[in-house]
Amino acid sequence: MKTIIKFLKPYKMLCVFTILFIIFDILGALYIPTITADMINSGVGGKDINYIFQKGILMLVATIVSGLGALVGSYLCSRLAANMGRDMRDALYKKSLTFSHFDFKQFGTGSMITRTLNDVNIIQQTAVSFIQMVIPVPIMCISGIVMAFGIDKMMGFLLLGITIIILLSAIFITRKASVIFEKLQRFLDKMNVILRENITGVRVIRAFNKEEHEKNRLKDSFEKYAESAIRANRLYAGLDSLAFTSINICIVTILYLGGNRVGAGAMQIGDITAVTEYAILILFYLIMAQMVLILMPRAGICLKRIQEVLDTEPEIHDGNKKMIESSKKDKDVVSFKNMTFRFNDADEDTLCNLKFTCKRGQTTAIIGSTGSGKSTIAKLIMRFHDTTKGSILLNGQDLKSLSQKEIREHISYVPQKAWLFSGTIADNLRYGNENATEGEMYHALEVAQAKFVKELEDGLQTRVAQGGTNFSGGQKQRLAIARALVKKADIYIFDDSFSALDFKTDANLRKALSKEIKDSAILIIAQRINTILNADQIIVLNDGKVVGIGKHDELMKNCTIYQEIAKSQMKGDVENA
Repeated sequence: MKTIIKFLKPYKMLCVFTILFIIFDILGALYIPTITADMINSGVGGKDINYIFQKGILMLVATIVSGLGALVGSYLCSRLAANMGRDMRDALYKKSLTFSHFDFKQFGTGSMITRTLNDVNIIQQTAVSFIQMVIPVPIMCISGIVMAFGIDKMMGFLLLGITIIILLSAIFITRKASVIFEKLQRFLDKMNVILRENITGVRVIRAFNKEEHEKNRLKDSFEKYAESAIRANRLYAGLDSLAFTSINICIVTILYLGGNRVGAGAMQIGDITAVTEYAILILFYLIMAQMVLILMPRAGICLKRIQEVLDTEPEIHDGNKKMIESSKKDKDVVSFKNMTFRFNDADEDTLCNLKFTCKRGQTTAIIGSTGSGKSTIAKLIMRFHDTTKGSILLNGQDLKSLSQKEIREHISYVPQKAWLFSGTIADNLRYGNENATEGEMYHALEVAQAKFVKELEDGLQTRVAQGGTNFSGGQKQRLAIARALVKKADIYIFDDSFSALDFKTDANLRKALSKEIKDSAILIIAQRINTILNADQIIVLNDGKVVGIGKHDELMKNCTIYQEIAKSQMKGDVENA
């Protein structure tokens, strides 16, 4: 409930006007049966035309008030729900941007998509229905019952009894529904995960002839969701039947008892019409409220899931210091000071006691076996994770003392998996520098050995599919490198970014790169030893520890691990490689 109040708070006046117009709708609807009853009781046959005209005008006014109340109330209600949904999605997205890799892993991609789209959509629909169908119920019930008591006490007690029975039934069924809807949302999460895996991994599925296996896995998740949905629909059907049966019994009872009361002279014929109309209006709103109330547990579960995301405390907190301007010209760009790192869910350190520095104008390379923690170093510099012990300095300042935004303004990063966004090549290249000129972009492409762009018919305006699927692996890597080069940074991090390039392109790129960004530090994380042969400093990792630092020739003499990597990748005279 706190979540709803939080998101409705900016729209207090809109809420007030919405409820006000809904009340107009109710009062107009209730006034019409009163006029009708009065006309029947008075008998229009003996009345002059002015009386009929007067009552007709009153009915017309009541109808217009009721109609306008319903129309404007519905519009304002829809606008309110749309604004609330927009704000919720915006809050979820902004919160997700503060999450570290570990934070995000607590929810999962499929669940985050479900929470942002489906859960918010259910809350929106429930909010609209609640305002239009549940909030008016107390007003309608109290007004209708009071008017019925004003006509005849027996009729008042009859409407009160029926109202209480239906409300108690709705509460009982709503409690049962909450358990089902919680399962329903979990099954929806699972469906999203499996569907996403099947779509993104379709080539692997086909390559291993696993279509039937994946089909059965997805079918199983669909069946579990369907079973829960059927149980929920049975509750709907039961509540629906109960409500309509109650209406019919109530009307028959009113007509039977009302006839007797008319015969006894306690009521008039027009009063039976009025009470019947009150009963129909009350029970109609109760039925509609029931349909909404049975959705409330599901909306409650959705709210709880959204609140879980919003209440999650990010693992990484921004510092409040500013980058010192004079420090930007320091020779040391990134320094690791006895840095140790362990993942939150791990039993042992991933990286242990790292001590090295990336200097301006020099290339630092990191090499090691798979799982030695190479890519984790890049993520720590970007502050995707925080150090467990020790510190990492950027231009002489501890990363933890700076904001993530400011840190990343000084870093240009090419991830291990080259990712391109849908749009044009120019859109992707401007991702790091939105003011980049066409000349600067073509220059970056030339340095990145992505000269193929000039040969494309539309050049920089060539369309890029989501993820860059209309380009080869090597082309995507070169475009990702060009995107990094368009941005002016203190350090350029290449996380195994040359793996899809042939040896000639790799060599040409590194040669052009060393000239292009000579005033910045370069950090290359590599699997191939030929990529880092000419690095000014090579860091050799093994099981998260530094086992060697130096140039290629030095390491070939004094680092056993490096020698083993070199021998496994090179043929011929390793010593002279």
